[in-house]
Amino acid sequence: MTPILLPQGVVLEGLAQEDGSLPLLSFLGDGVSVSKNNRIENLNISAPSNHKAIFHTQMGNEMADLGEFKFANLSLTGQFSFIMRAGIESASVWVENLDIIACDSRHYFEQPQKYGVNVLQGAFTVYNFNSDAKSLLKLHATGIRIGRKNAPVSGSGLFVSGFGDEGGRLHADLIETKAIYSNGKLPFGVANLITAAVFVVYGAHVERLEHTDEIVTYGVNDMVLDTWGQVDDWLSHSDVISYGPSGVGFVNFGYVKNFVVKGAVKTYGLGARGYNQYDGTVDNIEFNDIATYGDGSVGVQISKKIGTLTVKGSISTQGGIGNSLVKGKNVMLPAIALSIKEGGEVDNITVQGNISTEGKDVAAYQVDAGGIVHAMHVGGQIHAKAGSAIVVHEQGVSPIR
Repeated sequence: MTPILLPQGVVLEGLAQEDGSLPLLSFLGDGVSVSKNNRIENLNISAPSNHKAIFHTQMGNEMADLGEFKFANLSLTGQFSFIMRAGIESASVWVENLDIIACDSRHYFEQPQKYGVNVLQGAFTVYNFNSDAKSLLKLHATGIRIGRKNAPVSGSGLFVSGFGDEGGRLHADLIETKAIYSNGKLPFGVANLITAAVFVVYGAHVERLEHTDEIVTYGVNDMVLDTWGQVDDWLSHSDVISYGPSGVGFVNFGYVKNFVVKGAVKTYGLGARGYNQYDGTVDNIEFNDIATYGDGSVGVQISKKIGTLTVKGSISTQGGIGNSLVKGKNVMLPAIALSIKEGGEVDNITVQGNISTEGKDVAAYQVDAGGIVHAMHVGGQIHAKAGSAIVVHEQGVSPIR
């Protein structure tokens, strides 16, 4: 009937029943609350999807150091929420083999704000909401699985954040996930709310972020992989897929040193782009194939300086001109395959396959005035079925080889 609060140092562990299955704890509201130095293992915890299955309750400012928490071999219905608020300076969270079957996290008020948008929390939320710059929340997470194919969680999927560009920080040495399926369930036309299957928000630094299975979003303004923070090494072994309008396969507003997708990036919705570099930078970024199918769905759009971009396959778009969300505003965009905007600069671009578009009056490769490409190598063809193959508005772009 009511949540369970684990006092300091208490362990909650399930013992397998006679048939080998782990016990199920069922709640009518929120589930199990941790306080300090707690461990929860080997359980199924079922709360209503719009409640918290596991969460942290702050006991008072005297607990400046919360110590260590471990969560292992858990299956949840409801949100996993660890939010560190004012008065807490440090905590360490260790997560191993966590499966979130269902969750609706859209109604929680703590939301990062920047670039004209708010980010909704995720089914898995670890958040340093303390403005004190001395505060640090540490995270190590492996075996995270969220949602089911065609039965996604509502809101974001995996969400990790510090307080802001200034203030409390989150540091993760490793985050490793299995499949993630999310749907923000935002109304079409809303421009000031976004979600993502995986969102590394500001104030968060992840040393290694790895996905062993596909990452999929279904909703409006529902990014697949997104960061406002810093990731040193980001690796996806499988496909990155967006079905909703104004979704983006990978959008970067932060600093990523090395980003690799070994699967394909595919987007199907109106204005759903493949890869966008809006702010920050990336040192090295690699894809297999990038394919978009909706109107306004740019394949690659670069608006800031980056290092090396490599596409081992092709970049292709099927759509024409359509509506897309850009920095909190809905604008009309042509589905250009490779677009370098004003302020965009690339040290080296290598596309081993083709760069192609199918839409009417849509260029395949376009460099706007103020865009710079220092070196470019294309193994296949640059082809526009119903538009100009190459449009360069300012000479000074390196020849294509």
